[in-house]
Amino acid sequence: MPSAALPLADIQAAVAPPWPPAVLDIEASGFGRDSYPIEVGLVLPDGRAWCSLIRPEPGWDHWDEAAERIHGIPRETALRHGRPAREVARTLNDWLRGTIVYSDAWAHDYPWLALLYEVAELMPSFRLDNLRALLSEAEAARWHALKAQVEQSEQLVRHRASSDARLLQYTLQRLRPLG
Repeated sequence: MPSAALPLADIQAAVAPPWPPAVLDIEASGFGRDSYPIEVGLVLPDGRAWCSLIRPEPGWDHWDEAAERIHGIPRETALRHGRPAREVARTLNDWLRGTIVYSDAWAHDYPWLALLYEVAELMPSFRLDNLRALLSEAEAARWHALKAQVEQSEQLVRHRASSDARLLQYTLQRLRPLG
């Protein structure tokens, strides 16, 4: 018995990622080799957001005051109010299971996320990808100027993880309103 072919729109809907995509951002203790994540935030395609401070693990001692001036999170705040790495990793898995989540600083965020999961002794249930992979050359050329416009118009607090993730998602929506 021959099978009925699915309409092209159904096939595209089944394989096309949601728009806007899920976006993740990480704030860290610094930018160097010994740095580690201290805050992670995400925004899902439906606009729901989650953010958490991460308690520095034993041996996570590096602290860059220049990074602190950018994100505004003192080490004492991360120590006092941060959640354990394992709890944060589990929560990320719950929120992001089976999705592709995008980061605009993939080269930094990927190692920080890997470190978080390593100390948590867990595997991510999602895939982190570079936000740049979503952009055409023309869109990439417009990205920074448009992001600055969105930041000003939305009056988002910068360099906190969930605010930065929301800024990235809003910029994607403004850049390509219908996906």
